[in-house]
Amino acid sequence: MGEFSLYFQEGWQHILDFNGYDHILFVAALCAIYLMNDWKKVLILVTAFTVGHSITLALSVLNIIKVPTALIEFLIPVTIVITALTNVFRAAQPAGNMQLNYFFALFFGLIHGMGFSNYLKSMLGSQTNIVQPLLAFNLGLEFGQILIVIAILLLAQLLVMFTSVKRRDWTLFISAAIFGIALMMSIERMKTLMD
Repeated sequence: MGEFSLYFQEGWQHILDFNGYDHILFVAALCAIYLMNDWKKVLILVTAFTVGHSITLALSVLNIIKVPTALIEFLIPVTIVITALTNVFRAAQPAGNMQLNYFFALFFGLIHGMGFSNYLKSMLGSQTNIVQPLLAFNLGLEFGQILIVIAILLLAQLLVMFTSVKRRDWTLFISAAIFGIALMMSIERMKTLMD
């Protein structure tokens, strides 16, 4: 297996790893307000997230920025809490009025990128040429995110089309569930941060 393929595979497997489900929760929270026919908006949203995490992933791997791991691990679920809570409060609005989610995707992507960096740094070791591995890893992350997005949008579309579930109810249900999980994660990680 070539180097590009190896890092691409590591990227998508890393984001789809259920042991690190915080990134899955964030992508799900971003998409919770959309249905399949909103795919163009979601594509922009996921791209904004990728741009955000690509910037800090590169800066962290190159040791240009250094943020304590415990702080990043705390901030990641906080980004999920904020995104999910915003969805709950704005569930009655049409998805087109949710420009705030684009800001969340880009800005919070910066935080998530620093979370990915420790994993990638451990893989790179003392390797000096990191451009190709970094690109491949980011493309793998993007591919994994797209798989998550397709699953969330398809589930939402099927529920709204073939059951009596309303779009607003779906948004409230999935966002509230994500909020609860992320809040518990935030509390647990705050304890670690305080130690």
